[in-house]
Amino acid sequence: MMTLPDSVRRPLRGLIAPALFGGLLVLAGCDGGAGGGSRDSIRAVGSSTVLPFAKQVAESFSRSYPEYKSPLVESTGTGGGIQLFCSGVGADTPDMANASRRMKPAEFDKCQANGVEDIIEIQVGLDGIAFAAAKGGIDLDLSPRIVYEALAANPYGREQTAETWADVDPTLPDTPILVYGPPSTSGTRDALKELVLEAGCDTNPEMEALKKSDPDRHQQICTEVRSDGAYSDQGEQDNLIVQKIEANPRSVGIFGYSYLEENLDKVDGLTMNGVEPTYENIASFDYPGARPLYVYVKKAHTRAIPGLKEFLQEWVKMWDEDGPLARTGLVASSPEVRAENERKIDQLITLTRADLTGEAVAEETPAPAGDE
Repeated sequence: MMTLPDSVRRPLRGLIAPALFGGLLVLAGCDGGAGGGSRDSIRAVGSSTVLPFAKQVAESFSRSYPEYKSPLVESTGTGGGIQLFCSGVGADTPDMANASRRMKPAEFDKCQANGVEDIIEIQVGLDGIAFAAAKGGIDLDLSPRIVYEALAANPYGREQTAETWADVDPTLPDTPILVYGPPSTSGTRDALKELVLEAGCDTNPEMEALKKSDPDRHQQICTEVRSDGAYSDQGEQDNLIVQKIEANPRSVGIFGYSYLEENLDKVDGLTMNGVEPTYENIASFDYPGARPLYVYVKKAHTRAIPGLKEFLQEWVKMWDEDGPLARTGLVASSPEVRAENERKIDQLITLTRADLTGEAVAEETPAPAGDE
């Protein structure tokens, strides 16, 4: 038997793997395991913030389509979920990644390198990075600048010396800084960096200038969180953060708005720039921590996994302003955004790198007449 060289086999494998995979899952018997050669149920991984909404959609899907197996939805954090999603195409990889931030260009490149070439990006709604305290606990009027100066490892490139909130701003309580929040693998942590910490850091003109002259240094100074105990990483467990601040009224918690709404009998949202974290303020983006939530889907898997297309349609049926997801804390995107994302699902429109970077795709220059 003739053996093809690697230089030939690799490109061929990338071309035929999705086709073989599609036939395999549709025709072969299923063993139910993620590591087996076939699978007949939907598997989603990713954000703990998106998790309760994805589970709600999965439950509705199971009621609407009893002929399909119940989807498996796992909480791995946004970063961990996208890493699993981008590991390849096939029965042992997830069909979907739930994300509380947008996919990064470097992650998109990783997907492409591993053969995950056709990705559908769906914005399923909005959420807010809520700051909260126990009912009757510490009362703070925060701002991105205050949060940055309280939590940065080296605020504005200087030593972190703030021990109390009053050290940061004399109008705040003389209470030790203690904040429970998400880990580095979480999309909530990424959004915290981008929407709050970096925004607070850039109120300093020197840091704004540094962003242009040395972006890497700017990123480190503006987004690195202190590790001396004032900020306590609680893993991918937003409910644990609620329990922690409920047990310590002098502490502050950071989690998705949906968890705030779910626990309003135990905790109160803290204002940011005088704006409360409410449904209306997040929908209008008046609240500084407002952010979109996403689901990423492998187009190849929509042809192979039974019920995956119907599962995506279930999101559409549930994400309106008066829909079931809104009643459990998901802030609906604008009608225009919902319509565009429904079109992506209907037509299986795929994401490009230019979509993520905002860069225009260069058009090929036609060859001069007569050139071959």
